[in-house]
Amino acid sequence: ENEISLVPYITSKHSATWRIGKYLNELLRPFVDKNLSTTTFRDEPDFMRKLNDYVYVERHLRATTLFCTIKIINYYTLDIHKNMIDTVGYFLEDNLVTNKLAQVTIQTIKNLLHIFLYNNVFYYKDQIYTLTKGSPNTMPLSDTLSNIFLFTWQKKILKEIKSKNEFFGRYKDQVFFTWNNWNEEELGSFLQTIRDKNPNVQFQKLIGTNVPFLNAFVENQNGELFTRVYHHPILPRYTLPYVVGHSKLAHGNWFRSTLIRAVCYCSSIEHFNLERIYLELTCLANGYSMFFVGNNVQHFFGYFHADTMRYLKEQTMYDKFRQDWFGYMTMQYELSDKLQTFNDNDCLIHLNYLYEFGPKCQFNQQFHCLWLESFNQHANLSKDKVKVQLTTKHQHSLNSLLAREKSTCSIQ
Repeated sequence: ENEISLVPYITSKHSATWRIGKYLNELLRPFVDKNLSTTTFRDEPDFMRKLNDYVYVERHLRATTLFCTIKIINYYTLDIHKNMIDTVGYFLEDNLVTNKLAQVTIQTIKNLLHIFLYNNVFYYKDQIYTLTKGSPNTMPLSDTLSNIFLFTWQKKILKEIKSKNEFFGRYKDQVFFTWNNWNEEELGSFLQTIRDKNPNVQFQKLIGTNVPFLNAFVENQNGELFTRVYHHPILPRYTLPYVVGHSKLAHGNWFRSTLIRAVCYCSSIEHFNLERIYLELTCLANGYSMFFVGNNVQHFFGYFHADTMRYLKEQTMYDKFRQDWFGYMTMQYELSDKLQTFNDNDCLIHLNYLYEFGPKCQFNQQFHCLWLESFNQHANLSKDKVKVQLTTKHQHSLNSLLAREKSTCSIQ
C-alpha cells in the first residue's frame, strides 16, 4: 500500500492527552537527558565546543578523516505506538536500578504512554483523525520519546566507532560523526546495513571532507579544522526574521545573537568579520540606521569585554577570544542546569511586567533586593529554596494584534 507521510502541526495544549503528556515528560525528561548527555549536543555552541576539544585537546583529527551527517526524516513518526512503548520500557529496564522512576513503576509509565499515544486525535476538514505513529510535535514529550528511540537505534553506530577514537553526537534529528578510515564506500555500506535492518528510521546521509551541520560548515583541510557559518543556497539573503511586537528590540536581539553564533562557528577572524559585515548590511538593507548597527556591535563586544576585537585582525587574539567565549558558554550551561533543577522541583517562579523604556536593570536589582529582605528567612521562599525569574512584556503593536492566534473552531 502507498503510505503518505504527514507531519501535522497540532495545537495540543488543551487536548485530552495534554496533561498526561506533560506529566510523563516531567517524569522522563530529566532521567533521559542524564543518560543521553554523553552522546547528544545541547545546542550549536555545545557541538562546536565538543568538536574543538576533539580536534585541539584530544588531537584525533587526521588528514584522512571524513565527516558524516545524518538527517532523520521521520523524527516524530519513528515507529508504531506498540514498538515505541516497548522501546521506552526496555530503555528504563536497562538504565534503572529498580523498576521504578520517582516512585512510578515501569509498567505504570507504559500504561500512561499507551493512553497518551493511542488517544491523540485531531480535527481537520470535518473529519477526526488519530495518529498511528508518533505524537504531535508541539508536545515536549514527543521529543523525549524520539530521543529514547534514537538512542537505541544509534547504538549500532556507536558500537562500530567506539574503539576508533571517533567523534559522535546527535542533536534531535541530526547526527554528526567522524570516520577515520578514509573509506567512503565502506561507510556507505555500513549505513546501508543499518538502514536495511531498521527500515522504520528513515534518514538522509552526507559524507565528505566538508559537510554542513546545524548551520555550520565543517571542513577538514588536510588535518586542520575549518568552520564557518553555513548559508543555505536556496534561502534568500539579506533578510531579517519576521517578528511580532517590538520589531526594533527583537531585531537588535537577533543581531547580537547571530554575532554570537558567528563567533561560535567561524574558526578564522577573516570569516567572522565577513559574517559581521553581512549582518550589518542586512540591517542597513532593511531600513535600520548606522547608529542602530554600530550600537549593537558595540554592545556585543562590550558585553564580552573585547572592545579591541572590533578593529583588530589578529588570529591569535581571536582564538583566545573564542576560547574565552566557550568558557562563558560553559558557565551559561551550569546556570541553565540550576534553573532547570529549580523548575523540575517546582521552585522556579516566573514573573513579568510591562516595560517600554527606562532602567530595566535597576528595577530587577531592586526587586530581588526587596524579595531577599522579605523572604530571607522564609521556609519555602528563601534564596536557596526558590528562584525568581523576571521577564518583560512590551506593549502590543498593531503588528502583533493583526498576528493573533486564530481561535480554535468547535466540533459540531
